[in-house]
Order: sequence, then C-alpha cells, then structure tokens
Amino acid sequence: MSKVIVWYDGACPLCIREIAFMRRLDWRSAIDFQDIAPEDAVCPLDRQLMLARFHASEGGVLLSGAAAFAAMWRAIPLLSPLGFAARSPFVLRLLERLYIRFLRLRPCLQKLLAPK
Repeated sequence: MSKVIVWYDGACPLCIREIAFMRRLDWRSAIDFQDIAPEDAVCPLDRQLMLARFHASEGGVLLSGAAAFAAMWRAIPLLSPLGFAARSPFVLRLLERLYIRFLRLRPCLQKLLAPK
C-alpha cells in the first residue's frame, strides 16, 4: 500500500489538534503529514487554495475536501470502515455537504481554540 500524503495548516489550532489525533491513530505510519503553513512549503497546488480546503493524495491522485478525509481515514485501521464507506458516491456527496458546512464554522472554531 502506498503512503497517503496529507497537507495541513500547521498555523491553525483546530488543524493541529486534528492532525495530532490522526498521528496517534496512524500507528502503522501510513500517512505522510505535510505542514504547509510555512511560506516556503512545497505544495502540489497553489498554497492558499490548499490552506482553504483539506487536501490529500492517495495512490498519486490529489483529493480535496471530504474525499481527502476519506483517503486519510482509509489509511487508519480504526477509521477505515468510514473511509471505505465514502467510496460510495452517495456517502461521499453527503460528507462533502457536511464538510462545506464545517468550512463556514471553521473560522469561529479556530478563534475558540487559538492560544490566548
């Protein structure tokens, strides 16, 4: 199985917590987590675009949003059933709708979790 690559915003308190949790669950080290917060970070797409939405690569295919989360979940044994369920177009559409709603709340959640 090839490694999944996950690009995340290391300047986002919410993202930092989530990635820390995913790292703990990734006991097989199947995911290569790449922090793209630094200005000189290497990104396969425009850095601002990648900071605006969650991105991952699975089998060399670049994914965004719910599909990227599903790829990450498939690489983690505990979450793999949810990741494989997201291969269904219906489930993936539902997850993407939920993700878009989450994106609207993300700035507020980031402020709540920001260090004081």
